[in-house]
Amino acid sequence: MEKMIKIFDTTLRDGEQSPGCSMNIEEKIKMAKQLEKLGVDIIEAGFPASSKGDFNSVKAIAESVTNVSVAGLARALKGDIDTTWEAIKNAQHPRIHTFIATSDIHMKYKLKKTPEEVYKQAVEMVRYAKSKCDDIEFSAEDATRTRPEFLYKIVEGAIEAGATAINIPDTVGYTTPDEFYKIIKGVRENVKNIDKVDISVHCHNDLGLGVANSLAAVKAGATQIECTVNGIGERAGNAALEEVVMAMKVRKDIYPGQTRINTEEIYKTSQLVTKITGVEVQPNKAIVGENAFAHESGIHQHGMLENKETYEIMTPESIGLSKNKMVLGKHSGKHAFENHLNECGYELSKEKMGEIFIRFKELADKKKDVSTEDIEALIDGAREIKDKAYRLNRYTVNTGNTITPIVSINVEKDGEIIENVAFGDGPVDAAFKAIDKIVDVEFKLNKYVIKAVTEGSDAQGEVFIRLGKDNKNYNGRYTSTDIVEASIMAYMGAINNYFDEKGRR
Repeated sequence: MEKMIKIFDTTLRDGEQSPGCSMNIEEKIKMAKQLEKLGVDIIEAGFPASSKGDFNSVKAIAESVTNVSVAGLARALKGDIDTTWEAIKNAQHPRIHTFIATSDIHMKYKLKKTPEEVYKQAVEMVRYAKSKCDDIEFSAEDATRTRPEFLYKIVEGAIEAGATAINIPDTVGYTTPDEFYKIIKGVRENVKNIDKVDISVHCHNDLGLGVANSLAAVKAGATQIECTVNGIGERAGNAALEEVVMAMKVRKDIYPGQTRINTEEIYKTSQLVTKITGVEVQPNKAIVGENAFAHESGIHQHGMLENKETYEIMTPESIGLSKNKMVLGKHSGKHAFENHLNECGYELSKEKMGEIFIRFKELADKKKDVSTEDIEALIDGAREIKDKAYRLNRYTVNTGNTITPIVSINVEKDGEIIENVAFGDGPVDAAFKAIDKIVDVEFKLNKYVIKAVTEGSDAQGEVFIRLGKDNKNYNGRYTSTDIVEASIMAYMGAINNYFDEKGRR
């Protein structure tokens, strides 16, 4: 029977720690549900002891998914472990993931502890975590720069104390495939009780070897890979889930084992991370990049026409990149619309389907043809604003090349109508200034991105906004054929996220 390799996704923990990738609680829950649909085995939901916000989001995720393990990260400290258990205890399959640094440089300069003290703390805290939860993962931080003899000793002690998974992380992205293969092989051959647990690997990408190192570890006997969607993560990121999974699927003759990942959900998951964080993947990114299945060279195109396997080692459909280019218009009925969404893999409630259909009809009145990409943008960009602090009623713009742009914004807050006017360097700048006057809070615009959803002058524009306030970021996103409207709605979305969080404190 083929060996099963577990996929431990840390997009919501390590991935979210990377600059510009923060998510609010609703976005994290949405992401967790998509990861569950993708088929990951474990979701590392966050670091509960790091902040109240992280605790609340981990707790919410633990209570929102059922068919996947939910892990919370904890330092090898009683307080961290207690907090993590409180956050994940309602999960169907909870896991406490505790760690301590084991390399000489970390023990001396960061922990200021001797190896004996670190060993004792690791074993005691794994045992303490085990008293609360059956599933315990222990990580030897900076394992690839740890003396092998000490690594074997602390891993063995953690297993004896009750660990069910042992993580050998390449914390600073230092190792190489050949070296990492030997490290994992050494752990397997020198830790007497290693067969009782999963051997996990967590590879960073500082030298661009995160995926290669993870795959080398699988060949050496690792049974769990820790990774992130789109390879996001601290510094240069983590091993990319989509690359690890598809490499194992396409080259199953080389890599022993299989995963439970539903690969047809890969593209949708990748797009969700991009839409939530506003961090685009590079066009030539493996598996999910815009050019991953593009063929421009004449020689390549000729080969593709004769036999796709001449230049395609996997199909776009295998990662969920639909070839369905069905075009709908203003005369399309609700049945055809719903059928199209079902074929694209969207599962929406009747209420949500009705809301999206109304937006589709509004869009169809503005555009001659509405493509699959347009509809996906409507679904992914739809924001529930009826319960938000501020709701837009209307806006008016007066602009031109010989006048100073002026914008009037009319919003509703708690049943009260508020209107304000502002001048600006352009209509978007003026709109933002008018909104700032209304909410009476000063924000810093950290990111403003406009992207065309489809081709043509009538394409929907997707706007992503990131506002900074009190050393935190708040994101907003909206799509419309009117770029000013999209900008206003995205800006208000970010502001409403700020007030949502402020209200939860």
